[in-house]
Amino acid sequence: MTPTKLNVLVYTGTGTTSASVRQCLDSLRRLLAPNYAVIPVSESVLVREPWAPTCALLVIPGGADLGYCRVLNGEGNRRIVEFVRRGGAYLGFCAGAYYGSARCEFEVGNPPLEVVGSRELAFFPGTCRGGAFAGFEYHGEKGARAAVLRVDRAALEGAAEGQLAETFACYYNGGGVFVDAAAVTGSKVDVLASYQDRLDVDGGRGKAALVLCHVGDGMAMLSGPHPEFSPANLPPQPGIPHYADLIRTLQQDDEARLCFLRACLRKLGLELSTEKSASLPRLSSIHLSAVDASLVSELLCSWARVIDKKNNHEYIRGEGDTFRIHSDQDGLAVRDMDSLRALSVHQDHHHGDDDAAALDDAAGIIDYGTVTKIIVAHENGLPTTDMTPRFNHELYYSSLARFRKIEEGAETWGNVLMYGDVVTSTNSLLEKNPKLIAGLPTGFTFSASTQVAGRGRGSNVWLAPPGGLMFSTIINHPAHLAVSRPVVFLQYIAAIAIVEAIQSYDAGYENLPVKLKWPNDIYALDPTKPASSKSYVKIGGILSQCGYADGAYQVVLGIGINATNPRPTTSLSDLLPAHATALASTLRLETLLARILTRLESLYARFRREGFTEGLERRYYRHWLHTGQAVSLEAEGGVRARVLGITRDWGMLRVEEMDRDGRATGRMWTLQSDENSFDFWRGLVRRKM
Repeated sequence: MTPTKLNVLVYTGTGTTSASVRQCLDSLRRLLAPNYAVIPVSESVLVREPWAPTCALLVIPGGADLGYCRVLNGEGNRRIVEFVRRGGAYLGFCAGAYYGSARCEFEVGNPPLEVVGSRELAFFPGTCRGGAFAGFEYHGEKGARAAVLRVDRAALEGAAEGQLAETFACYYNGGGVFVDAAAVTGSKVDVLASYQDRLDVDGGRGKAALVLCHVGDGMAMLSGPHPEFSPANLPPQPGIPHYADLIRTLQQDDEARLCFLRACLRKLGLELSTEKSASLPRLSSIHLSAVDASLVSELLCSWARVIDKKNNHEYIRGEGDTFRIHSDQDGLAVRDMDSLRALSVHQDHHHGDDDAAALDDAAGIIDYGTVTKIIVAHENGLPTTDMTPRFNHELYYSSLARFRKIEEGAETWGNVLMYGDVVTSTNSLLEKNPKLIAGLPTGFTFSASTQVAGRGRGSNVWLAPPGGLMFSTIINHPAHLAVSRPVVFLQYIAAIAIVEAIQSYDAGYENLPVKLKWPNDIYALDPTKPASSKSYVKIGGILSQCGYADGAYQVVLGIGINATNPRPTTSLSDLLPAHATALASTLRLETLLARILTRLESLYARFRREGFTEGLERRYYRHWLHTGQAVSLEAEGGVRARVLGITRDWGMLRVEEMDRDGRATGRMWTLQSDENSFDFWRGLVRRKM
């Protein structure tokens, strides 16, 4: 099995500057969505977690590279080099470029700023020397300039969409020049762009500003200037006389900059958005509805104790987000937030509220965390398809009723639904706001068509473009059942429910090759490979997060499934036989959501009554991938073992040691899902740090 590499990791830890990180994240998300999840990561992730198998590109942005050395030297850099040599891609901007060179020479002879020394990554086998232009100041813009770059169009041939500009102005602030890059021997280095202006340091033969280094089977692209910086995101600097001219110059060449940056990313092997610079989606309204409208009114009453009334508006100021409650009686028949944003800006400005300042600007960097989320409570009926064109509420509730007739014990889950066309993350909006979810009934569900910050297990992010089914469900698990019915089994029950719901969705779905990977992933037989190869790809995942309140463990159970989306990877619709167009047309997210919820409610009711019985255990093993699988236990020094199953008391993975001939030794291990991760592609169970 070969993992699909869908993550672009942007280092945001020690040494980085907030401006560089924000510009980098914003540009990459606009250019790479929805094909990749652009994820900020800390040094602890790079040093301790198994990030490489799913990483398409590692980006080290601007800052101060001594900070990078302090936390990544040794194990972190060893992992980065191994990742690149094995076919990965590295992109370093400014400080990230100094850091990726064999030697850094910065402001030599200027004691307050001077940094000189060797660097462990050494992707560029020579010296990166800077600042290429004088005047740099840390945490300031006085040394910033619009540096003119001359592009080597031949070096980017095949990666550009059209004719690249021969020269363009690019934001620069402290970056270096790659000394004698054109004359490097012993490794392959391509100069993609050079500074056109006279340098203030010796660049040797040439003035290389951006280089591509071939390292083993991978590539490292290092850039002294900042082609990822958009002039739209540069705030005015009234105290710097030349800054307004700098922004105007960059604006004039912005299209050329974008074309160049797109070509560079393609050169690194990435698949870009079809739009030259896709706009990041705005958050939509969140619609609260119920099978019986009176349930919405009851929920609003339960929220009364946490609702803050200000200027005739109602807010829930949660621990992580602020929510503004609107009633459908206000006549706000809107799909996205545009009408509500206009109303909010007008009213908040009129009343002196500062909420309007938190609203994002589509032309600049969007900070989704500060945007007030709008909840429209539908007390008079269901949202219309004009309000939610990608989710038919009538179809959802009718499907819920239909499946309850055939699912014993399915009665209430999904009766109350929150739905948003574009949200940050259904799990995060619930789990990070205890005020919002306190008192919510078991089975309360929150679904979305697009997530811009979908969450996965550990440091993972679930890439969630339209066509995927994303939802989170509340389960209030009584504390007195915690010993006999441990919470850990909820993820196993959810996994069974997902597979069985898919295979019982409709006639013709019963043989879809969908399986479970321990502890919480959904896989399918890769339809692009011969069936005999037994090659599986991930199509879904489960994230279970738990809190405690009022005598119960309140679990936010998040589920994401690639259902009909063509990107980023294999979807359920791809598993249907090529001739079964009728089956494909019946696959509706609303109906699939109802099917999973009814099967999940039925299984949970049985689990509460009886625990994780032999019957549930058999159903779990019927669908999982691991029976008899040979694995290596990283935390035990690479001991070889064979998977036997999971324990029925605490749901731990049970494995038995094997000798070199594959015979069982009788020595057993039990591994917790929260402490270990399963690298299925390498047959490795590794300890999570």
